[in-house]
Amino acid sequence: MVVQRLLARVGVICLLAAMPVGLSAHAQNYPAGPVKFITQLAAGGGTDPAMRIVIDHLGRMWGQQTTLVNQPGAGGAIAARAAASAAPDGYTLYMAIASTFISLPELQPNLAPNINDFVPIGFVGEVPMAIAVSPALPVNSLPELIAYSRTQQGGLNVAIPNRGGIPHLATELFRERSGAELTYVFYPGSAQAMSDVISGRVPMIIEGLAGPLAGGQVKLLAVASPARLATRPNLPTVSETVPGFAASGWFVLVAPPGTPSSIVRKVSGDLREVLARADVKQKFDELSLSTRPMSSEELGDFIRSEQQLWKPVIKQIGVAMQ
Repeated sequence: MVVQRLLARVGVICLLAAMPVGLSAHAQNYPAGPVKFITQLAAGGGTDPAMRIVIDHLGRMWGQQTTLVNQPGAGGAIAARAAASAAPDGYTLYMAIASTFISLPELQPNLAPNINDFVPIGFVGEVPMAIAVSPALPVNSLPELIAYSRTQQGGLNVAIPNRGGIPHLATELFRERSGAELTYVFYPGSAQAMSDVISGRVPMIIEGLAGPLAGGQVKLLAVASPARLATRPNLPTVSETVPGFAASGWFVLVAPPGTPSSIVRKVSGDLREVLARADVKQKFDELSLSTRPMSSEELGDFIRSEQQLWKPVIKQIGVAMQ
């Protein structure tokens, strides 16, 4: 009996000692099958095209199928819940936009699990907000737009792609600081909002300078970057009219709570390698996107700093809606 007990204890010790090796081997073999990426963006909207560029390159690197699953609605809560409830095995990842961590905790504080339980993987892209109007609107500059809005009974209609998203926050902040008279028209996603602005049904939008907004079908009046963009030197900044105004949207890659650190490190390293590729950088430039290499730890710090940056703005402009 004594010998049997000793052998049993030795077996348990050996099993425990082998577990880290097993996890490491699992990460080395990852991924061994298709990987799904969830996003709250509607297909074709906002930075959806850039997300597809990144996951396509990851798929080719891994030799596996990668798919972007669009789950818009409820201010991003539908996508967040789907990602949070996924198995923490690295085969479902979450392309989260800024509002996931900035607005969602304020709008839906009882979201379970806590949005901050997601495991940071890496920063993907950033795009400055821009102010655009329908081609037929009789304004050609930001000062003209502000003045024109004050002549409209009830204010100038402005399309809001997602309630509580960065475009919404940026629009609220612009209205407050510029004194423009605006009335909000809410949409479930960017594609329909842009369609109505292009057609003239709604005359104005503030949205990320990517995808449809950069396609030349609307009049761009200003960009909310700290300085003029090298790719668009003739496009004024909003701060040239509204001093100190800057706003940008960003998107990051995170994993469901409990995802092993070995897998997180591998995906983080692979993501950084993809974003450093010349052809990816060129496509990002064409979409007016930039990126910043970040480790999992650096991304966690970045998200927390952005939460602190925007939290007083959300409270000040009343976006913590019931």
